[in-house]
Amino acid sequence: MSWLPVADPDSPGQVDLVVEPSTKDLGDGFRVRRALPSVKRRMVGPFVFLDHMGPVLMPAGQGLDVRPHPHIGLATVTYLTEGSILHRDTLGTTQPILPGEVNWMTAGRGIAHSERTDAPVRQSPHAIHGIQSWVALPRAFEETDPGFVHHAVADLPAVEDRGVALRLIAGSMYGQRSPVKTFSETFYADVRLDAGGAVPLPTEHPERAAYLIDGALDIAGEVFEEHRLLVFRPGDAVTLRALRPSRVLLLGGEPMDGPRHVWWNFVSSSKDRIEAAKADWKAGRFGQVAGDAEFIPLPD
Repeated sequence: MSWLPVADPDSPGQVDLVVEPSTKDLGDGFRVRRALPSVKRRMVGPFVFLDHMGPVLMPAGQGLDVRPHPHIGLATVTYLTEGSILHRDTLGTTQPILPGEVNWMTAGRGIAHSERTDAPVRQSPHAIHGIQSWVALPRAFEETDPGFVHHAVADLPAVEDRGVALRLIAGSMYGQRSPVKTFSETFYADVRLDAGGAVPLPTEHPERAAYLIDGALDIAGEVFEEHRLLVFRPGDAVTLRALRPSRVLLLGGEPMDGPRHVWWNFVSSSKDRIEAAKADWKAGRFGQVAGDAEFIPLPD
């Protein structure tokens, strides 16, 4: 039985804010689009960082090489639609990330990790496409112990109905809850829409947004093309209708308990805590990433 609500094509809710990501070309056609933070919007619910990487087809012999680097005060989620990435961290974790899976790393008081293309994958041309997001932790959990959990595709609530395929990555919506442990009320969903398919935005979360990975959406008669973060007013009844086959991420949650400072890979409610993290990374106090002796130096 489907748990997907019927979309109301006459929903009056409109887009309150459109964020056009900044784009950085990393070479060989590999582009990264940063939707959060932006000058227009710093956060949506607990989401403080949102990067859209790719799509790109990498030639044999090349791959992604994000050397070990530190985090505090957040949880990271790398969610792939194509390709694979090998995650390693200072807890001793070695975990491949594959499309549709959830790899949720809680930094808390401090963790370091690397993300690379595994050696066997580099032997032939391979695609990489996905979203990297950071979820800020509430003040009560900013110094929690670091952790890492992996959830297979089959673990996540999913539904296909009326031209909509939805997978709940984290949090809750439409009466369903993902098994991924979060530290605040949130929602994060991957939605694929056939042309003409429509999905209602959940109303129970105060802060809500949609990132259009590809395709085009009609919202209350206004058309939005791919690579846009669309932010909505609290409580508005909003329906997203696809004008052609589309893929969109729905995300948001309760407002964070105060502003967050973001410097490099550190997120905290305290500037002093970020200064301490800088000193810890320079002094090598984050520990060693298993099987990966390189590291990214602290920026000047």
